[in-house]
Amino acid sequence: MGSSTFEEEIQRTGRLVYTNVGCSMMPLIRQHRDLVVIEKPQGRCRKYDVPLYKKNGKYILHRILKVRKEDYVIRGDNCWQKEYGITDSQIIGVLSAVVRDGRTIPVTDWRYQAYARLWCCLFPARAAFMRFRALLGRARRKLRR
Repeated sequence: MGSSTFEEEIQRTGRLVYTNVGCSMMPLIRQHRDLVVIEKPQGRCRKYDVPLYKKNGKYILHRILKVRKEDYVIRGDNCWQKEYGITDSQIIGVLSAVVRDGRTIPVTDWRYQAYARLWCCLFPARAAFMRFRALLGRARRKLRR
């Protein structure tokens, strides 16, 4: 890719392949291990798409939870808070595949599709479990003092 920006690379070639940094999309995308394939968006994004967008000068790769008329509601698979107000003008590209251990997993694969829907559906249970785990951790730390 050289020294071009993500935007320039997608504009030039129509796609971008890079190693992800950050843990917000775990367990789907492992930091410094998996490659992500981002392609130029074809029209508006849909629910469960994973756009690469730029916000406050940072590149972010999160999943769309809700498509609204003017914007999107987005959250990383490993995040708790939703982001509101992400617009089409901020979106640089959309995840088309993940390369894990040399194997390409396209977002059109039924297993990926099942994961995306199940992961989003299970969010309330995952959130309750994580809150309980955090509460347990705080209690342990207090008992150690």
